[in-house]
Amino acid sequence: MVERYAREEMKSKWTMQAKYQAWLDVEKAAVKAWKRLGLIPDADAEKIVKNAGFSVERIDEIEAVTKHDLIAFTTSVSETLGEESRWFHYGMTSSDTVDTAVALQMRDSLTLIIDDVKLVMESIKKRAQEHKMTLMVGRSHGIHGEPITFGLVLAIWYDEMARHLKNLEETMEVICVGQVSGAMGNFAHAPLELEEYACEELGLKPAPASNQVIQRDRYARLATSLALLASSIEKFAVQVRHWQRTEVYECEEFFSKGQKGSSAMPHKRNPILTENITGLARMIRAYAVPAMENVALWHERDISHSSTERFWLPDSFITSDFMLHRFNSVISNLVVYPENMMRNLNLTGGLVFSQRVLLELPLKGVSREDAYRIVQRNAMKVWEGLQQGKSAINDKGESLYLQYLLDDEELRQSLSEEAIRDCFDYGYYTKNVDKIFARVFK
Repeated sequence: MVERYAREEMKSKWTMQAKYQAWLDVEKAAVKAWKRLGLIPDADAEKIVKNAGFSVERIDEIEAVTKHDLIAFTTSVSETLGEESRWFHYGMTSSDTVDTAVALQMRDSLTLIIDDVKLVMESIKKRAQEHKMTLMVGRSHGIHGEPITFGLVLAIWYDEMARHLKNLEETMEVICVGQVSGAMGNFAHAPLELEEYACEELGLKPAPASNQVIQRDRYARLATSLALLASSIEKFAVQVRHWQRTEVYECEEFFSKGQKGSSAMPHKRNPILTENITGLARMIRAYAVPAMENVALWHERDISHSSTERFWLPDSFITSDFMLHRFNSVISNLVVYPENMMRNLNLTGGLVFSQRVLLELPLKGVSREDAYRIVQRNAMKVWEGLQQGKSAINDKGESLYLQYLLDDEELRQSLSEEAIRDCFDYGYYTKNVDKIFARVFK
């Protein structure tokens, strides 16, 4: 499903054509390096760089016989060259070509993911600024806590994405390494300068030390970085799904004209995009496991990692790219209902102000234990009233909790009516929003 809808730009990085082109780019870089070192004659190097090519179909034909993809590749390329083909893949081992080429694919793909993250961050920032002071109830354990703003929720998302951006940029440094160090990584058949020159040509750094492969902790760093990113996007998606629940209905995914929600129930408007994101995040996290298990290879190498990387590398990138663009569409087009947010904020008859009252009493000399007892006693009355179907608002248009507090003689010995009413001011909870935004968005 993801493959069907994935962006062509990312998919194109992981086709068989792209894979072999990356191999050819590495081989040509090695030829140029050998020429620079004086081994390959200028004319031969120029012919290879200019004429070397391959055919995916021909490689498949050869591999059916050789059972070795790199040899099938070099044979296919050699068929496009003359005598100069003797210099192709000279002094190199398969992983010199393959692992260095994969670094190119990972680099180009991660560049797209980083761009995606920046796109999502900008969309979150725009909606955060739009709803900086849009009041809503904050929830812990799914239960109403205190007033917050929708903008503050989105500011947290932005800050979280900024950490992922930093992590991905650092991961880019980890994965952008190549090797041309020979069969056991001992440089027995080529000088270190060959690797340095070839990597310079490709825009990579030489691995300070390698055996027959680039060490897979680098790949695992990439896989876990993508898994962490997916987990945060899932976190945001789950929040949207909760907001869209009928009983809450504070936000919902955009529902386009002609869209259908259910084959049986015509009224349905379901959070299908964010549910889809939740499922995709599970897949991306799952790929982190084989990536970490690939770190432990036998001695200088085995190829137990190879089969898994043919799955998880392209799938992780393609799925992450798809998921980020899908979430960007969700947040950009999210329909927000401030009136419903305020309705829910008032749903518990003013209980969201209980801590404010609690904190006022010690200032008047009341012990914390007594203050808690007084405040909770009246809060429980509200819960009991709501259980009995009482309105959260009394006949005077005031919250049930305010009414009970004003009628509490023990409380009134410490707090005046004006002081109690002041505790029910929403502005108290938004007074530092601007400062928080200044810290987050700098």
